[in-house]
Amino acid sequence: MKEAAKPTESYYSPQEYLAFERASEIKHEYVSGLILAMSGASRAHNRIAGNVFRELDNKLRVKGECEPFISDMRVRTTPSDYTYPDVVVVGEAEFEDAEVDTLLNPTVIVEVLSKSTEKRDRVEKFADYRGIPSLKEYILISQDRLHVEHYVRGANLEWTLTDMNKPGGKVVIASLGCELFLKDVYERVEFPKPPHLRQVSASEERDEEKSS
Repeated sequence: MKEAAKPTESYYSPQEYLAFERASEIKHEYVSGLILAMSGASRAHNRIAGNVFRELDNKLRVKGECEPFISDMRVRTTPSDYTYPDVVVVGEAEFEDAEVDTLLNPTVIVEVLSKSTEKRDRVEKFADYRGIPSLKEYILISQDRLHVEHYVRGANLEWTLTDMNKPGGKVVIASLGCELFLKDVYERVEFPKPPHLRQVSASEERDEEKSS
């Protein structure tokens, strides 16, 4: 693919962003006129996203009603924002134009959290996602511990949260009519080991007691 010619102005229109992005060899998000390059993901991040996509694809393929996409499907979240969710699921897909590469009506969005993106995933992105009328469920998955947060849109447009951190737990995705088991989500994922705690000797404990 040829090298993209980046617009010369500091802020770009959505049309300029799409033209630039479609010619680029790397992915960029578009946030309120700014084109932001996306950094690479960790091994754990990729495994979790891949596990989620695999499980959803296997389950939804049987139903034939919805289709999951992983990381490369661009989503327009507002008229001035575009992003690439880690996993996105849609029923009857609607696209922005004939290029069929920018989704407008996601049903479920899954983001794998990392230190560099967690705040944005929780705050800015979630605020934009909530504004998408078709979105029914939003799932956040930690990559450094067993923890999944499942947000569901209610009948009155309120969002309710369910936390899951048990190995035998599962996420019931009602809008898709399927379940995600945490053991499958975290398959082959190794969590960071806790920092080593220095052993305190008996003499040090006695010294601390005397000084207290």
